[in-house]
Amino acid sequence: MWAKVVERLHRDIKHPNFDAYRKEKFKDPSKTTWHSQDEKYGYTYVVGFFGLLGGMYCTKTELIHFLLSMSAPADVLALASIEIDIGNIAPGACLSYKWRGKPLFVKHRTVGEISAEAKTPLSLLIDPETPEQRTQKPEWLIVIGICTHLGCVPVPNSGDWAGGFYCPCHGSHYDNVGRARKGPAPLNLEVPPYTFLSDTLVLVG
Repeated sequence: MWAKVVERLHRDIKHPNFDAYRKEKFKDPSKTTWHSQDEKYGYTYVVGFFGLLGGMYCTKTELIHFLLSMSAPADVLALASIEIDIGNIAPGACLSYKWRGKPLFVKHRTVGEISAEAKTPLSLLIDPETPEQRTQKPEWLIVIGICTHLGCVPVPNSGDWAGGFYCPCHGSHYDNVGRARKGPAPLNLEVPPYTFLSDTLVLVG
């Protein structure tokens, strides 16, 4: 009728064993997980990432050095020149060429454009220059097509001055002789060295 009661201590209870679910390398309680691959992924990734960055930087440096060694020397670039046939450029037109890696504008100015800028007072100019200082022949304007503000390329035959140049990046306006007239541009468009070999042939550089 009465069941026999047997006292048990906690040390007599069989503790659960999860060894069947553990990986072999984690079954020994006397070993830490420091050398286990599962616990070292983060460390490996960080070291590998910075190693990859260092390798890419070294590769970039060597590649730039190699490419620069293949480029033409500065003295060769300084002597680079091109011949331009201007015989087919119609009055009022402006053609673009590439010279020393820069855009070069060659504009055939009309009689009206020449007359308009001849009457402009120097006091109205941001960077005062006369048309005679910027052209060898009144009907031909040759300038480097790079805005003197931040180096953008202006659009020929546009802007507030007829036959002039307009830089849409920050709103600089130049007249048809390439002189800065409005906007943030501090200087006129640069005039490169050039020589007329004939009435229809120009050597730039």
